[in-house]
Amino acid sequence: MTVRRVVPDIQSDALEESRDFYGLLGLEEVMNMGWVMTLASPSNPTAQIILIEEEQTAPVTPDISIEVEDVDAVYEAVRAGGAEIVRALQDEEWGVRRFFVRDPNGRVVNVLSHG
Repeated sequence: MTVRRVVPDIQSDALEESRDFYGLLGLEEVMNMGWVMTLASPSNPTAQIILIEEEQTAPVTPDISIEVEDVDAVYEAVRAGGAEIVRALQDEEWGVRRFFVRDPNGRVVNVLSHG
């Protein structure tokens, strides 16, 4: 299975202030949906941070996002491995297909593929 990127998700009540702070470290806003914002390095676009005010389509805010090449195959492997699925696999209106799973440390992982 191919991993395309791994991104920390930071829950934030201060999206703009956080964007400005991480801008001082060289990250730029590349996506903003009002409740979720992605910041990335202009020189290395896969170096990213996701800021989430409140998850809009799932019961919890994830701790980390992992983009994979084939989310359906990863979903089946995770289910077969007995991990706790926090949110079932589904398509989102903004063009990703994703699910949430809990890791052995209790962290929620958002696993996704772009459509």
